[in-house]
Amino acid sequence: QVQLVESGGGLVQAGGSHRLSCVASGNIADINVMGWYRQAPGKQREFVALCTSSGMTNYADSVQGRFTISRDIAKNTVSLQMNSLKPEDTANYYCHALLRRTPFVSWGQGTQVTVSS
Repeated sequence: QVQLVESGGGLVQAGGSHRLSCVASGNIADINVMGWYRQAPGKQREFVALCTSSGMTNYADSVQGRFTISRDIAKNTVSLQMNSLKPEDTANYYCHALLRRTPFVSWGQGTQVTVSS
């Protein structure tokens, strides 16, 4: 099993910056990809960004150029630096990991980010 714990949620003004972090524990060697999803009230959970074990990254179009994902393999962490925040970035942000074996996916509990206009 892999456990993911997010931190760093909070309230930020539009145009500002904020940083989220996620630390993994448990069967760390099973982790392949780590990333972030988000879910706004009344909407489906959506992909935000990911980082593979080799350092390749991918971003949703809505955050490309504003968000940066980084991963520290040695510390078992993944972070999301969010710049130029918009009110539409308001959501519960979930840390996510793809694993090499069952159950193949792990989720954190989520951390709320609210962007005020």
